[in-house]
Amino acid sequence: MTSTYVKDAAEAVAEPPQPGPANRRPLARRVTDWLTAVSFTLPALILFGALVLAPILYALYVSLFNWGGFGSPTDYTGLDNYSRLIKDPVFLGDLWRGLLLVGFSVLVQLPFALAMAVLLNQKLRGRAVYRMLFFAPYVLSEVITGVLFSMIFAPDAGLADKVLGAVGLDGLGGLWFADQSTVMPTLFLVMTWKYFGFHMMLYLAGLQGIPAELHEAARIDGANAWQRFRYITLPLLGPTVRISAFLSVIGAIQLFDLVWVISQGGPDHASETMAITLFQFGFKRYEIGYASAISIALFLISLVFALAYQRFVLRRDTEGALTNMRATR
Repeated sequence: MTSTYVKDAAEAVAEPPQPGPANRRPLARRVTDWLTAVSFTLPALILFGALVLAPILYALYVSLFNWGGFGSPTDYTGLDNYSRLIKDPVFLGDLWRGLLLVGFSVLVQLPFALAMAVLLNQKLRGRAVYRMLFFAPYVLSEVITGVLFSMIFAPDAGLADKVLGAVGLDGLGGLWFADQSTVMPTLFLVMTWKYFGFHMMLYLAGLQGIPAELHEAARIDGANAWQRFRYITLPLLGPTVRISAFLSVIGAIQLFDLVWVISQGGPDHASETMAITLFQFGFKRYEIGYASAISIALFLISLVFALAYQRFVLRRDTEGALTNMRATR
């Protein structure tokens, strides 16, 4: 009896199972999954190619010509538009002003939004109303915001000057958007009012995902409020802060509509951004080739920053997300 079982086991090990329908199912299932994935992603890829890749490639092509936008581009100039670009004092000023806006956003706007989120995450009476009020400016369109603050900061006749005059601070009033020395700080004040509510809501969502038990345990161990924030809240809020900073930087680099409505880049290019310079050359002066070169430069700056940020800042977050996805499959 025992020898029969041993013989049967040896034959089972020596002879591999013959391929049959049960062994072909995984391959059929993989093909089905692949076809399903293609059917869902192909429409999106077609739209992405038609609405994103094709315009980028066409702008790259047009940037090699001296073209006014009418007819077909025929005056091939090679890289002359890019040579002009790196020598243009207006575009170099755009880079500097963009860097200033990025610095202000990351170092002032985001800490302010985080502080407000921490405050409104506490048990306060009427905190839902405060959240709604602070988030409301983000819901307004950039055009409405620009028109509103153009009236508020109108020289001598605006609400800001009248309020300062009423409290005896007439000396703090000024030309606001009409002066080269004050247009950028005033513009950043408007940007902060407009966008900090969005980042505040991101931080609130992240704060509500932190278990309260961690703070309770730290409080029992004798940690004060700053220590709990420094060693518990801030590290666990790290992924949200990094995403918020990324969105803030990209938004500052590509800023257009708010500045255009308020100052149109003036006075004397003092508030001009790369997007406004692109618009001026493309739709005001009809230098489509040079405007396309500016658009390619803007695209490359955003792309390089995004790739570098993902590689060196978001790497741990993306690796953690991929690990979790593999674990659930």
